[in-house]
Amino acid sequence: MASSSAPTLVAAPQTWIWQGFPICYQAQGQTGAAVVLVHGFGASWGHWRKNIPVLAQQFRVYAIDLIGFGASAKPTPGQPVSYTFETWGQQIADFCREVVGTPAFLVGNSVGCIAAMQAAVDHPEMVRGVALINCSLRLLHDRHRAELPWYRRLGAPLLQALLGIPAIGHTFFRLLANPKTVRKILLKAYARADAVTDELVDLLMAPATDPGAADVFLAFTRYSQGPLPEDLLAVLPCPAVILWGTEDPWEPFALGQKLADFAAVQQFIPIEGAGHCPQDEAPELVNPLLQAWLLQQSQAASG
Repeated sequence: MASSSAPTLVAAPQTWIWQGFPICYQAQGQTGAAVVLVHGFGASWGHWRKNIPVLAQQFRVYAIDLIGFGASAKPTPGQPVSYTFETWGQQIADFCREVVGTPAFLVGNSVGCIAAMQAAVDHPEMVRGVALINCSLRLLHDRHRAELPWYRRLGAPLLQALLGIPAIGHTFFRLLANPKTVRKILLKAYARADAVTDELVDLLMAPATDPGAADVFLAFTRYSQGPLPEDLLAVLPCPAVILWGTEDPWEPFALGQKLADFAAVQQFIPIEGAGHCPQDEAPELVNPLLQAWLLQQSQAASG
């Protein structure tokens, strides 16, 4: 197997025009199956910087900034873009058609897993398989609220309503979008404090000053509908593997394990000692697992 430590730096990002909007993406690797990496909420392709060069030794690797995030366009919600998983699923599928040029394996983290599965369900001809890393369980979804303690059942809708008031929502975003707060959030999400570097904080902070960034953030925090992971896994038309950081404070490991019961899931692999973003926190563990699964799936398809 190829080395699991990054051999080279990633290249300069590129731009693709989708529905009239500039979309930022990264591409590396010349041979092998196509792999598209899909970031989580508030992140960007840079969250895969420790994975791209390694995977590119064997595969054609792409990492995309979903519309509304990273260096991609951030149009006003609903004009004409609605920030839903159907929108992002369409974007990913179109990216595979227009940029990648072939069906691809999709690798997602957090809400990126939901977007990847939505692309696979809506456009099965473009997706060969999905790897899910700490998939968002969408615990604040309307259909999950009945299972929450009463104070959270009442508190979440109230907070969402308050954030819908522009003055309050934008003030909240400004308070959140500063390096000190972002670092505190990351130190909760990551089990390894040494992985929370200035580089990571800067990477996540950079898009926060873009016009429209606050509106996109607030639109998604108020999005309590759409698919749950179990909805998509039940009809997923391709094989899946799930990797899960055992110390994730946001998406509990025990709940994640239940997703392994779906027929499409071939393996559920714990990433010991990692939090919500193991691909960034523990790339030395995640990269070999992804390499092995992708290679296995590629060979099975061509065999």
